[in-house]
Amino acid sequence: MYFIQQIAERLRGLRDALDLGLEDMAGQCGISAAQLEEYESGTVDIPVSFLHSLSSACGVEMTALMFGSEPNMNSYFITRAGRGVKVERTGAYSYQDLAAGFQHRVMAPFMVTVEPSRQEGPLALNSHEGQEFNYVVEGTLEITVAGKANVLNPGDTIMFDARKPHGMRAIGDTPVRMLAIIS
Repeated sequence: MYFIQQIAERLRGLRDALDLGLEDMAGQCGISAAQLEEYESGTVDIPVSFLHSLSSACGVEMTALMFGSEPNMNSYFITRAGRGVKVERTGAYSYQDLAAGFQHRVMAPFMVTVEPSRQEGPLALNSHEGQEFNYVVEGTLEITVAGKANVLNPGDTIMFDARKPHGMRAIGDTPVRMLAIIS
């Protein structure tokens, strides 16, 4: 939760620096002022997709929002195996940013780990601007996009319009590892 609180502080700081009210910033990101207020409280999970949308809308690097530091590479950036910047968001997901040091990204590549869950019923869904590509490396993933549930196994991919409501969960007892690219 500490990581989420740090991001929440940076969100409030960005809004203050841009001299924007809750309504104005929320409108730029396509969410309600109440939702932005929740994110700024630091008490709820902040989706990476929202941070990607916000960084695009406000002209800041997503890395600055997530980690508090500006990327500095503009020709290329290498992330060695297992060394991407880790983001532990919730008990269900963790992200490893595979290009945290590259400036002005038009896409955000992550290695995502989805922990097994005993959750029954509908998935928590989110949506954001852009497109999303997922490649399952290991495990079995259930991903729902626009009301259609799909099961992906290692080697399977899905690309979709991220404005459509979508959510995922690991199926079985093993974590899912997947490459996710958000544009």
